[in-house]
Amino acid sequence: MASPMKNLLSDPDRYLQSFRLFLAKSTEHQSMQEFVERQLPAVITSIGNGKSAINILSIGGGAGEIDLLILSKVQARYPGVAINSDIVEPSADQISKYKERVAATSNLGNVKFTWHEETAYEYESRMNAEKKSKKWDFIHMIQMLYYVKDIPATIRYFHSLLEAQAKLLIILVSETSGWETLWKKYGSSFPLDDLCSYVSSADIKRILDSAGLKHQLHELTSHMDITSCFIEGDKDGELLLDFLTETYEFSKTAPPELKRQVMEELRKPECSEERDGKVFFNNNLSVIVVEP
Repeated sequence: MASPMKNLLSDPDRYLQSFRLFLAKSTEHQSMQEFVERQLPAVITSIGNGKSAINILSIGGGAGEIDLLILSKVQARYPGVAINSDIVEPSADQISKYKERVAATSNLGNVKFTWHEETAYEYESRMNAEKKSKKWDFIHMIQMLYYVKDIPATIRYFHSLLEAQAKLLIILVSETSGWETLWKKYGSSFPLDDLCSYVSSADIKRILDSAGLKHQLHELTSHMDITSCFIEGDKDGELLLDFLTETYEFSKTAPPELKRQVMEELRKPECSEERDGKVFFNNNLSVIVVEP
């Protein structure tokens, strides 16, 4: 009998709902903000040297929260220099939120934004069809490599677009995170449906090493409050479970035994820690800076 489980991405609305709840319940963006504040300035220190304009490509820019922080650091490092910021993002909903955010942000006078409502693969295909290979001074892929079909090819392609002093910045879940434990154990039971794949920093390091690409790694500590996942019938808990398993209505459609095992796993110290009566899932991230 075919499993009633289906991938969360097959329902974009529920995916966005669960994703926004994940951001609200986790320290994901705070951890990234801290990285951008403290460590990004050293990463971008030479990307715009001698340039009259700096070209930045954001792959999977989402609603722009982190993108705009990154831009503010580039502006601070290269005051007054024109910045061309291109954003590749398949969700129309996220792009419209991004545009609202830009409209509400001052000091963006020297930044020209161009949005492309497409996936990384569609962007690459379009550029190849148009025989364009624009070079970039800074390319970042934040939490998006799970959604590309061929990760090594995607990294190779965007890496090939780097200028001589440019950097490629990749952020994704760390091999020290609860995601690694949960997905290595149960990923094959979840309905990925070719819509996403589970990767962590361990996989990306292997890909970069085998391609001979130089890179540095920064680990970011992050956690997510998943206490509500253990309250039967809790709407937030159900959405978070969907996000953790990439499964649409996991708690209603998963076989009882799989659900029992996943709930048990989520409480184990390899995935989460319990403090003050709450359960915090280990959401650690890795930042990988790739040299041209």
